[in-house]
Amino acid sequence: MKTISLFFVSFLVLISYVSPLMAAHGVSIDGQLKYAPGFERFDYASEHAVKGGHLVMHGLGSFDKMNPMTLKGLAPDGLNELVFETLAVAGLDEAFAEYGLIARDIALAPDGLSVTFTINEKARFSDNTPVTPHDVKFSLETLKSDAAHPFYQAYFHDITGAEVLDEHRVRFLFATKNRELHMVACQLPVLSQKFYSAHPFDTPSMASPIGSGPYIVDSVNTGKSINYRRNPDYWARDLNVRRGMFNFDSITFKYFKDQVISVEAFKAHEFDFMYINIAKQWARDLTGARFDNKEIVKEALVHRNNAGMQGFAFNVRRPFFSDRRVRKAVAMAFDFEWANKALFFDQYTRCNSFFSNSELAARTTPDAEELKLLTPFRDQLPKEVFTEPMVPFSTKPPDSVRGNLKKAKKILAEAGWTVRDGRLVNSDGTPFEFEILLGSSSFERVMASFAKNLEKLGIKVDYRSIDSALYTRRLDNFDFDMTVQVFGQSQSPGNEQRDYWHSSSADRIGSRNIIGIKDPVVDQLVDKIIYANTRQELVVACRALDRVLWYGYYVVPNWYLARHRVAYWNIFERPRTLPLYYNYFQAVMTWWMKGVTNDE
Repeated sequence: MKTISLFFVSFLVLISYVSPLMAAHGVSIDGQLKYAPGFERFDYASEHAVKGGHLVMHGLGSFDKMNPMTLKGLAPDGLNELVFETLAVAGLDEAFAEYGLIARDIALAPDGLSVTFTINEKARFSDNTPVTPHDVKFSLETLKSDAAHPFYQAYFHDITGAEVLDEHRVRFLFATKNRELHMVACQLPVLSQKFYSAHPFDTPSMASPIGSGPYIVDSVNTGKSINYRRNPDYWARDLNVRRGMFNFDSITFKYFKDQVISVEAFKAHEFDFMYINIAKQWARDLTGARFDNKEIVKEALVHRNNAGMQGFAFNVRRPFFSDRRVRKAVAMAFDFEWANKALFFDQYTRCNSFFSNSELAARTTPDAEELKLLTPFRDQLPKEVFTEPMVPFSTKPPDSVRGNLKKAKKILAEAGWTVRDGRLVNSDGTPFEFEILLGSSSFERVMASFAKNLEKLGIKVDYRSIDSALYTRRLDNFDFDMTVQVFGQSQSPGNEQRDYWHSSSADRIGSRNIIGIKDPVVDQLVDKIIYANTRQELVVACRALDRVLWYGYYVVPNWYLARHRVAYWNIFERPRTLPLYYNYFQAVMTWWMKGVTNDE
């Protein structure tokens, strides 16, 4: 981060004391902003960026719809990021700050129970119709309705409605005071009421949507490819929050059936850029003369993202996984140390929290502040929450797979499961059998070892990979026993926690509470996170929830990497500065093609 001038420091101190009624160019969770009004561009965007060229990316599986905000079906990659826009955009080098895009001014009411957005008069949809407060109101009402994906209903739950004040302003009303709710409101995707009046929002359609973003859909080969063309009349092309970004004249996503085929296609230059999420490919498959002579570049982009939790997620709706002891025993059969060495080339760090790689992760045993939240529930919680640090089961000496399995067998016996004729059965003689559902064949080699260890306990495990559309549909309907799931986290968790863990989302089709957690203690701790008044309160609440989730044994913790592994053909220029909190696609949208002359 560059040095901040004394004037800027004075300005930040000043804005922390001004009336909340004063319209702001940006908002943050703590009232502090890195970028002053009228800033030129984000530091991770370059003044040297030029427009032009054709970027080819790759997608996996297929797609069968053109609305990314509904439950059924799969939308193509890039649609959300390139065609649709929100009221404000995140500053990717701040923990939680947003700057006006469609909304040029953001004014939080003194009582914290509403926020007023002033719409940028220049904002236009790609059909050249203006973006109006009525479009914003329509967007909120649509996304909170049953027509949209259930995620939006949960995320915007506490925004009760919108009022159009005049031709440029719209006010959002809140059910309760919440320090981040005005920022949640900023993240509302703005839809064209005109377009969705002609094309009903929840009706399956391949009609190219109208949005206000930098690109329009140029051509579609359903399930196989999609091409986006940069809108030459894009309304925000000279806005500071867009300068130096979205530089390619066109962007194509080509679809491949799996990542293994994709690697070979990439090396044959069927596409230009690839995100790598398989350790073997990174270590062994992306090698050769073209990498040695830098014709193709392989690079790990450092980030400071909250890693959250990736794990083998139990579906506790299944009777055999409803017992915490059983979940604990199953988790003890996973040998991460072996997998990391034999399969992952020692590239990964074990997830040790539901907020891995962040200050929100629980440390050692609960401190005094955490105990204030946890102690009222002492009788409802496992004793380990209060007495044990959060450490994943390990096979590092003196532990071993054999030792873990012996302990697991004892735990299973206490839960009523015994081995009979080599099979683990309960008192009714029902064998312990389950299926692990996978969306990628790359996980099969990991599951082979896990299943073999479980077999030593008398548990029969099948694992299989299915196509992406069916996989998504089965997860949406909670039709699985166990699956691999990523629970991503931001630097400032909030409303999305309700969709992950809260009882209200456990039976809602399409929710991210795929585990099926229904726990009144979890519910109350989620509320503590959502309605935290200070950063310290948020940290304490996250750590308390972390402990309760951890000792609920809802997942078998996997691993994370504090870098984005990417490979790309050496045809790009890029800014000198990377963001801090970002995904790989956000980074690529600040790059540009070598040898292009800017004609704008």
